[in-house]
Amino acid sequence: MRRNPPQKPADYLPIAFPAAMLALFFVVPFGIMVAISVFKRVQGGFYEPAFTLDNYARFLTPFFGEVLMFSLALAAIVSVVCLLIGVPFTYLLTRIGRRYQVLWLITLLAVLSLSEVIIGFAWSTLLSRTAGLSNFLVFLSIMDKPEAWTPGFGAVMTGLVYQAFPYTVLVLYPAFSRLDPSLMEAARTLGSSPLRAFWNVVLPIMRKTLLATFIIVFIFALGAYLLPQILGRPQHWTLSVLVTDQAIYQSNMPFAAAMAVFLVLSSLFLVGLSILVSEKKGIGTP
Repeated sequence: MRRNPPQKPADYLPIAFPAAMLALFFVVPFGIMVAISVFKRVQGGFYEPAFTLDNYARFLTPFFGEVLMFSLALAAIVSVVCLLIGVPFTYLLTRIGRRYQVLWLITLLAVLSLSEVIIGFAWSTLLSRTAGLSNFLVFLSIMDKPEAWTPGFGAVMTGLVYQAFPYTVLVLYPAFSRLDPSLMEAARTLGSSPLRAFWNVVLPIMRKTLLATFIIVFIFALGAYLLPQILGRPQHWTLSVLVTDQAIYQSNMPFAAAMAVFLVLSSLFLVGLSILVSEKKGIGTP
């Protein structure tokens, strides 16, 4: 079928309602947030209309600069770890029987049904010294005495990877399930080992899907809020935590709005970059 471009205003009616909802619940609130981000904070009050870039300039201070870089680095590391675990897991998942695939997918969906609070406190218990995994390792004589692994950077990483892993698999699964098995068979016939065939044949085909997955997990981890507070120390808090701190506890709504604008623009930039790279290089999915 050949799609014809809209010829008259009535042809745009099917997208009128979605466009109105997008404008009402995203464009308008984002515009208000951008406006507040350039307002001036009033000592002892809230804020007043003005035009100042001081709120954005605070990103250049050492403290907020470190928080910004930590948030970006944490999101990137979580995305890479999820891909390193999720890519081989999803590939093997698509190679087992359909019944077991359904069971695994139901398990992953069950993880998604858990709230961030439950995940945070569950990992806080598992990584604690009194009732955590270290006690089990002591029982197996792997460790001499139990240790507390939370709060800490490793605990934050573990919680975020655990929460983001189901999204990684669910994004990768459709592309891997459509992958032609004859490609691996042809590579094996030409003398490649399974690992080499996977690296040289499967991964190049999946580049667009891998890029999309990385960006989705990156945006997800960049907006992490509860897990860094539950599992980490103040130095492990992300920019999202500071947005709430500035807005509620410091009563600095303009600066909180500036940080929120940065988070939204970063997410939109990554989405636009992925689209640009895909179109420029002609990367396709199987």
